[in-house]
Amino acid sequence: MSGAGAVDIQVDGTGMTVAVIASSWHATVMGGLIAGASKALDDCGAEHEIFMVPGSFELPIAAQAAAITGRFEAVVALGVIIRGGTPHFEYVCEAASSGLQSVALGTGIPVGFGLLTCDDEDQALDRAGLPGSSEDKGKEAAQAAVATAVLLRELS
Repeated sequence: MSGAGAVDIQVDGTGMTVAVIASSWHATVMGGLIAGASKALDDCGAEHEIFMVPGSFELPIAAQAAAITGRFEAVVALGVIIRGGTPHFEYVCEAASSGLQSVALGTGIPVGFGLLTCDDEDQALDRAGLPGSSEDKGKEAAQAAVATAVLLRELS
């Protein structure tokens, strides 16, 4: 399982505002990811706003727009890409992943990586933080984004 070794990050995000950028595709999976991220942000005391984009390909541009506003100390990007029968999967996965990394490095704003890249819908559901899921990648992405933002505060 890909989540082997994952830790439950406990961090104080009081006073922090986080943008959650979420894809609209695969409503059930996305509902779980958004709920997990929202709960994690509430639990650590961070305020957050949720912004929806059409698909995972659009995550980087929206994450960049949020990052450069000066309103947010972190961004959480949530999406799901499920492998199909064409190379489309590889192109979208690479573009979205590289784009999100570029946003973080280019703006200095942490981007929590909650982009599921799965072979099938069952894998996505198992990572979505839904009842019966073995992992909660929305929660993990939110915790990582806040923890990194806290670290960046300490380093500056």
